[in-house]
Amino acid sequence: MGSKKLKRVGLSQELCDRLSRHQILTCQDFLCLSPLELMKMTGLSYQGVHELLCMVSRACAPKMQTAYGIKAQRSADFSPAFLSTTLSALDEALHGGVACGSLTEVTGPPGCGKTQFCIMMSILATLPTNMGGLEGAVVYIDTESAFSAERLVEIAGSRFPRYFNTEEKLLLTSSKVHLYRELTCDEVLQRIESLEEEIISKGIKLVIIDSVASVVRKEFDTQLQGNLKERNKFLAREASSLKYLAEEFSIPVSFLFFSYIFSFLFFLLYYIHRLIVSNNKIRGKCKTDDFLKVVQSNSYSKHHHHLKLAHLLRLFYPFNNLSLE
Repeated sequence: MGSKKLKRVGLSQELCDRLSRHQILTCQDFLCLSPLELMKMTGLSYQGVHELLCMVSRACAPKMQTAYGIKAQRSADFSPAFLSTTLSALDEALHGGVACGSLTEVTGPPGCGKTQFCIMMSILATLPTNMGGLEGAVVYIDTESAFSAERLVEIAGSRFPRYFNTEEKLLLTSSKVHLYRELTCDEVLQRIESLEEEIISKGIKLVIIDSVASVVRKEFDTQLQGNLKERNKFLAREASSLKYLAEEFSIPVSFLFFSYIFSFLFFLLYYIHRLIVSNNKIRGKCKTDDFLKVVQSNSYSKHHHHLKLAHLLRLFYPFNNLSLE
């Protein structure tokens, strides 16, 4: 909540402009200053600064809620509960699709199609509601430079040829996908914590991080003393911010892992849906069958579904050389 912009807490435009000249843009920036510093920047009296501090503090502090109030609020929320994958078998396993208001993890070995799946979901989120979409924009945080705009256009045209029958519609959809390349843990965390205003101003309906593990793997060597603690601290902070965004705005948030070890903290501490793409070799045969395992929340050993990916590939066509087959 400290990342909330000052112009959203009720301060006058003149005061916001005056503070912005000193690079004071968020509630956190404002509350980190002493009353004397604020008096110099704003030209207000001590009493005036004290009133501003109280106003900003109330605006960014989490409000107390009862369990009944939270339940009633969610019951009155008429936003979509799921973003359909347009794939009946997968939607059935997910009880409707990728859940809005919660986190969905897509994990599996490199090259199994995780990025392709997220590109496909980006397209679906921009579609009109009468086509099963969310009719909104997408934030795609790319940490591996794996995103391809050409691939997005190719999938859109092949998956929905009747809808994307003009270049204008393809351009409109691609303009709704906001791509950010963040290559360090600090950049990823800073981007996530600043998404709140962007979700409101740009009508964001889906947030994707591809991938969480990439930056963590590069920056944290767990063999060094203290790195494991710092890595877990980073993952917990990141997961907490993503969970807040998903619940506050009732949007689906998807993130990618390629390692069960990196995703373990997310899976234990936060209510998520997990899609695991795994390679299972059949004994005595050269053939390898790929399966998609769907696991909900932390009930790993009790509730999961195995779906053979050979039956699901129509979601991704024309994936001619995809390793899922």
